[in-house]
Amino acid sequence: MGLADHRAAPRGDRDGAAKLMRFFEDIEVGQRREVGSFTFTAGLIKKFAAQFDPQRFHLDEEEGRKSLFGGLAASGWHVGSVCMKLLVADGQRQAKEALARGEKIAIWGPSPGFRELRWIRPVLAGDTISYASEVESLRVSEKRPEWGIVQVRNTGTNQRGELVFSLLATAFVPRRSNS
Repeated sequence: MGLADHRAAPRGDRDGAAKLMRFFEDIEVGQRREVGSFTFTAGLIKKFAAQFDPQRFHLDEEEGRKSLFGGLAASGWHVGSVCMKLLVADGQRQAKEALARGEKIAIWGPSPGFRELRWIRPVLAGDTISYASEVESLRVSEKRPEWGIVQVRNTGTNQRGELVFSLLATAFVPRRSNS
């Protein structure tokens, strides 16, 4: 999964979405950010599968064709791992840009987990998946009021516009009033 294998999201899609890496008070339900895309080549699919998910339909084209997938299919864990890679890279880029503008950046806390992981359609060799993240809910933490809790739907869509991946992630976000 080298850098040459993915593309950053276009800069023009970022105006409202850049707030996602800011403080809790800056975030609104419905905010969306495009985080980039990734092309799953046969070689990358097999390399990931050999190390982390060595099932026949991830390792061999013929076995993939004979499976329910109809072709060499990327592991769902590979699809999810690429999403995480692009989310982190986009967040790092946003933080660097904010620091260059002299802005104070919010350092997000850990994630208590995710729910509703769905591998909706197979990702086959040659597919390019575009990833996005949209805020679904916000609330202040009852136990730690200096933190907000945000739930974000992360999705992946193939080059045909079909949704292939979705999960609901939760993260702790610092509140500006306590910074």
